[in-house]
Amino acid sequence: MPTVAPLDIEGHVISAHFLGDIPVFAASSGAIHRLDGGEKVTEANAGLLTCIKDPANQTLLTAGEDGRVLRIAHDGGVTELAHVPRKWISVLAAGPQGAVAYAHGKSAFVRLADGTTKEFTEERTVEAVDFAPKGMRIAVARYNGVTLHWVGTAGAPVDLEWKGAHTGVTFSPDGRFVVTMMQESALHGWKLDGKGSDARHMRMTGYPAKVKSLSWAPKGKWLASSGAPAAIVWPFSGKDGPMGKAPLELGTRANIMVTNVSFHPAEEVLAIGFVDGMILAVRIADGKEALLRRPGKGAITAMAWSSSGKLLAFGSETGDCGVIDIAG
Repeated sequence: MPTVAPLDIEGHVISAHFLGDIPVFAASSGAIHRLDGGEKVTEANAGLLTCIKDPANQTLLTAGEDGRVLRIAHDGGVTELAHVPRKWISVLAAGPQGAVAYAHGKSAFVRLADGTTKEFTEERTVEAVDFAPKGMRIAVARYNGVTLHWVGTAGAPVDLEWKGAHTGVTFSPDGRFVVTMMQESALHGWKLDGKGSDARHMRMTGYPAKVKSLSWAPKGKWLASSGAPAAIVWPFSGKDGPMGKAPLELGTRANIMVTNVSFHPAEEVLAIGFVDGMILAVRIADGKEALLRRPGKGAITAMAWSSSGKLLAFGSETGDCGVIDIAG
């Protein structure tokens, strides 16, 4: 059994990350806890709504009920990137060359490294934003679909339409696909290099609950998702992605829902967190399972691997979190 270094913090854990070798946990209270030679706390937003890692420079990006977008360095230093008084900001994405996207209402904003900001307006409320892996392009999720915008050029936006509420969005690591999480317990995808609009849609349905967590395999061959009593893992290695193919179901537990998924940074191994606090690691190749953590106090809401893949940080909705040493 791997060794677990436990940590109890107050409030719901929104996200867990590694900045270099330092595990960090972001709580809904706005406190960012760092395990850096002991526990250190940085107060970020008053009412934290989202916290993501900027993979380009080992910093965190946070936003919250106070309308502020912050960058938090690995030593806890805080830089304000944007402040929109009286607006809640729950949509955030990290892009290339220091770019940061955030949104409120019907507008998405991209702040470039030099501080200039560009606004992209939608007809409906912006629910999520993601940057393409190559080129300065964003996908904006909204009601009835996704809009693709080029940030640096005046090219016309591309509308990807599909009826319903799209609450999350992600580009595949190779940039060939865009996938959204939907309100009605489904995923929907588009193949961006498809010929003709009919061939572009990918319907990924059959979930008993809403999908709240997605994770791409290191080379983008698989997309893992929560929302079922197993991790639902869709194949994306073929030219048409998962169209006409059944997903894998990994870590199946009778009636115990998966709440969080996180792929290992180098290997096709998936960490699966459950509503009862249990964490499994499952190998894609043969479905072999390893128990990483026994059930705890609350649903797993956050997981992140260290860059070496030897440590896994996790957090739950009740604030019990920690770091698992896989080799321990």
